[in-house]
Amino acid sequence: MKEGFYDLRSALDYLERKGELARVEGEVNWELELGTLTREVQRRKGPALRFGNIKDYNGEGARCRELATGIYGSMRRVALMLGFDDLQPNRAMIEHVLERNRTLIKPMIAKDGPVKQNVLTGRDINLYDFPVPKWHHLDGGRYIGTMACTVTKDPETNLTNVGLYRSMIVDQNRMSSLIVSSQGWGAHWAKYRAKGEPMPVAWVIGWDPVMEWVGGSPVPANVCEYEVMGGYRNAPVELVRCETVDLEVPASAEMVIEGSISPDPATFAPEGPFGEFTGYTAEIPTPRPVCKVSAIMHRDRPIFRGTLEGSLPGASGENSHMSAIQRAAIAWNILRTAGISGILDVYVHPVNNGTTVIVQIKKLYEGQPKQIAAALWGSNASTFRYKIVIVVDEDIDPSDYEAVDWAINYRVDPGSDDLVIFRGTLGSALDPSTPLENRRISELGAGLWNRLLIDATKTWRFPRRPEWNNEKFPPVGRNRPEDIEQVRRRWTDYGFTKWKVPF
Repeated sequence: MKEGFYDLRSALDYLERKGELARVEGEVNWELELGTLTREVQRRKGPALRFGNIKDYNGEGARCRELATGIYGSMRRVALMLGFDDLQPNRAMIEHVLERNRTLIKPMIAKDGPVKQNVLTGRDINLYDFPVPKWHHLDGGRYIGTMACTVTKDPETNLTNVGLYRSMIVDQNRMSSLIVSSQGWGAHWAKYRAKGEPMPVAWVIGWDPVMEWVGGSPVPANVCEYEVMGGYRNAPVELVRCETVDLEVPASAEMVIEGSISPDPATFAPEGPFGEFTGYTAEIPTPRPVCKVSAIMHRDRPIFRGTLEGSLPGASGENSHMSAIQRAAIAWNILRTAGISGILDVYVHPVNNGTTVIVQIKKLYEGQPKQIAAALWGSNASTFRYKIVIVVDEDIDPSDYEAVDWAINYRVDPGSDDLVIFRGTLGSALDPSTPLENRRISELGAGLWNRLLIDATKTWRFPRRPEWNNEKFPPVGRNRPEDIEQVRRRWTDYGFTKWKVPF
């Protein structure tokens, strides 16, 4: 396992050595072409990409010439960025994440770092100096915050939060953002608004990918993400102080944008729509809080870090693969903390980003699936996830959609409480299947979801039957081991034509 931190450059070099990164040397337009190309690479299950010839940013005087994306775009790359040498089984990565999430190492403050090689203030600030793409053709603008980690502090406790939240360029020195009250910086924002004071904020763009991993996870509100990052790398995060706001950021980050967000609605500017993680375009242009940039720090020849959001069938991106492990691990931890026995595996298919979670159990009592759903839905980690909970028996592989579908079809009675709907709960405002009146963040504080449990386990309500070997369910028509062994011994004797497959 890796110990100590990458910076973005060493992480990209490592992926390249592992055959998981391609450099794009031909000219690519930042407007739509870069995002379109990224999606087509995803469809072909291709590598991470390092763009070095971006239209309008490939001249000698360009402040930033490169962009990196797709770092977490496959399960193998997730494993590599978590510190493994190669792809690992789902269970191994989940256990690793569970262990690292509870290993905390406090950060350290340094006097200087590479991110301070260039400091821009006043008229030198220009967000358009960086190759920020227009990722989707329906986006409301150029989204600078897609894999940018947002740093804020609680004005009462001084505890730092680091999270992943979307932000769009308004003009040279302003960015508009979607702020949701149930998220980390949303809680900070509510306190600053109550005080009538602007909220200091810093966006960290490009550092060790563990920052994006932890920033995208629902870390407990009383825990600083920098301490969790230290736990992942078995070393303290080295931070430097910002130039114009009272915040700390990684010393070897590629770039940091500093500023403050005013609570005055007169300063708000339109944000959206945006091609969100759901694969759908979210919302319409809406006046949202604006950060007025007071400084930009960046390394020499910085590399911009961004990602194409939106999981689609056959083309799931970084958020999808991160969520598959993150959200499964967090769900497992919730169930362990709740003291629910018999959990064998928790699986999230990347395409749904954790909106659906599948829990495999050794069934111990009839109400077990409902207890599982209640525990998950009662957690703040379910704000944007776990809308649908599917519980299956130990003979169903949760990673196999075909097996799960079989269980749903032949172990679920739709007229019974195998299907449970939990209405009007805290949920996602970005889900297009949710009625618009339940997505009014400005009025409701967050979205409202109706949630569904699918109990796809074999019911215990049936009587035992002697003709079924005294079981409640009929036996599955699997081959007996002794019959399989006979076929294995005679495999080459069968004389298959045009088919040569070893047993």
